[in-house]
Amino acid sequence: MTKEELVLRLEALKRSDVGEIVKKKMEEFRSFSEKPDEEWFSELCFCILTANSSAKVGIKVQMGLGWEGFLNLPRKSLIKKLKELGYRFYNRRAEYIIEARKFWKIKNLLKDFKKAEDAREWLVEKIRGLGYKEASHFLRNVGYTNNLAILDRHVLKTLYEYKLVSKLPKNLTRKTYLNLEMILRKFAKEVCLTVAELDLYLWYLKTGTVLK
Repeated sequence: MTKEELVLRLEALKRSDVGEIVKKKMEEFRSFSEKPDEEWFSELCFCILTANSSAKVGIKVQMGLGWEGFLNLPRKSLIKKLKELGYRFYNRRAEYIIEARKFWKIKNLLKDFKKAEDAREWLVEKIRGLGYKEASHFLRNVGYTNNLAILDRHVLKTLYEYKLVSKLPKNLTRKTYLNLEMILRKFAKEVCLTVAELDLYLWYLKTGTVLK
């Protein structure tokens, strides 16, 4: 497969029902700015849960707990609920969520950053359980930016299969992540998409679904 083939597939998807779904999803992200701190914190916890797990499981837990559970459940109750909802890493992620509660007014805390990249660096530094992928995911989902790459395994495999990168990274260090993000940004411009839109299309090519 070649990059040119990927371009053709993306153009076809833009004109299909998938293109309409992507547009609606982007509208959802943009509208998140109107939501309260509690909903932003819930989305932060969702992104903490997606590390080494799946978006589907994260969504299931988020729906099962709601922001009230993320924000208020005692540690033992939170662990029990995560386990009941089928989440594998219930002990460690419960710790991360409880630690993150000191940043529950995350919407307000992020408002002073002028660049999304700086907001991401702050999130990675301050909130345990967030790497560059998860922090980028959060900032995209709350409509903070549409220009950060969410480099999960689906996106990376697609970049490799269509020869946008010559090899799959063994470890996503900060330097590697930012270099791959530059490649994705350049390609997004070529196909007239934001990085956020491109992520949704690449996810669809691998999974047949458009989630968040």
